[in-house]
Amino acid sequence: MELLLNSIKMDWPVLLPILVCSILVVAVVINRAAFYKKNKRDIVLFIPKIQKELAKNNLQAAQNVAVDCGGVIGEVTEEAVRIFSEQRNGFSRSFDIAAALATRKLESHLTILGTIGAVAPFLGLFGTVVRILYTFQDLAMQGNQSAAVAMGIGSALIATAFGLIVAIVAVIFYNSFQSIVKRYDDDFQLIKLLFLSFVDSETEVKPASSASM
Repeated sequence: MELLLNSIKMDWPVLLPILVCSILVVAVVINRAAFYKKNKRDIVLFIPKIQKELAKNNLQAAQNVAVDCGGVIGEVTEEAVRIFSEQRNGFSRSFDIAAALATRKLESHLTILGTIGAVAPFLGLFGTVVRILYTFQDLAMQGNQSAAVAMGIGSALIATAFGLIVAIVAVIFYNSFQSIVKRYDDDFQLIKLLFLSFVDSETEVKPASSASM
């Protein structure tokens, strides 16, 4: 504990950027975790409800189901119903735009975690190098003092440890949140395939009707 307090007292200028990074990590983790929890939906229960209304060609009811679902999944499905009702021939491209915009919202602030995960160890290493340089300077001025050298090196390594801890936490949550975004992307693809199945079925019906005439 004494070593830690001594390190904070002497090396706070180089530890400050790592502290700022740690605060940013905590803020982003809380923000993203709350956002994903708020928007979490069970796609397995949602898809059959939409499919049932589309099978009856009841687009208003499908829109209501999407509104009741809410969250990012509901928003994307609402847009899918609107596109399906207005421009079925270009449904795939228009839906991809809506899904990409939703994905961008899901990925918001994740680059902060990725950047901190890459940079924090170097900030810690920089703090370590600075403290070791000061330790050698003190050693040259005061003579050979093994206790002072040990204290200086121990204090220097705290910066590296601090940077590694912040980086590890940032990378863990970055990868975890990226996997959540990937699951949302998979859900968007399921919704897209569902609507495309009805677009394709109508396309097949029309040529058959024309041939019979």
